Amino acid sequence: MLGMPQFGTSKAKTKLDPRLIADLPPFASLSLTEVSNIVDQASVKTVRSGEMFFMEGENATHFFLLLDGYVRVVRITEHGEQIVALHIPSGQLFGIAKALARTTYPATAEAASECLALCWPTSLWDQFGTDYPSFLTETYRSVGKRVGEMNDRIVEMATLHVEQRIANALLRLVNQAGKATHEGVEIDFPITRQDVSEMTGTTLHTVSRLLSTWESEGIVSSRRKKIVVTQPHLLMERASASHQ
Repeated sequence: MLGMPQFGTSKAKTKLDPRLIADLPPFASLSLTEVSNIVDQASVKTVRSGEMFFMEGENATHFFLLLDGYVRVVRITEHGEQIVALHIPSGQLFGIAKALARTTYPATAEAASECLALCWPTSLWDQFGTDYPSFLTETYRSVGKRVGEMNDRIVEMATLHVEQRIANALLRLVNQAGKATHEGVEIDFPITRQDVSEMTGTTLHTVSRLLSTWESEGIVSSRRKKIVVTQPHLLMERASASHQ
């Protein structure tokens, strides 16, 4: 992985038109003037694929709004294993440790593709909550949705066969980041078989074996850092709890 960007040293402010983000959940209930006031206090950060916005356990000095790209949220288990907890698409806040009553980041945020984000000092969080209550209301709603997604993942890990877990993981990525191509639906950011294994709590060997089988059946097409679902309905069958 590439080196960490130094967020604390950048003083560049954004000239982003607030109308471009006014419809996003954190701002949807605010006036354009209020959105503009929030944006005026942000800096712009560009992070290359493979770089980290922040590491698990670091002091939560900033929070972010992803404007473009995808962020991979990674946890490290007590045994040192890396688990991909979820992917965050553009248009969402992340690094919001304050919303979890934490002073440190609970996970690592890695750029799954080149990312563009707005960035605010965490010291502004309470001020935003006081001045713009709906900003926090919408943020807590998003946090609740993510917790629900992660709980669903835990249930999958405990109850589904490995083939079903991998199929469900790919379908989630297709729903979040699918791009129609002549081959099928391509996951629109670099993803490796190792990434899939870390998302599903299984081994690289198992992921490679299943993807190779699905390729021979015409369900997926995979190459270096790219996965295309060529037959989504067949992948949905593999994801079904009734499929054995």
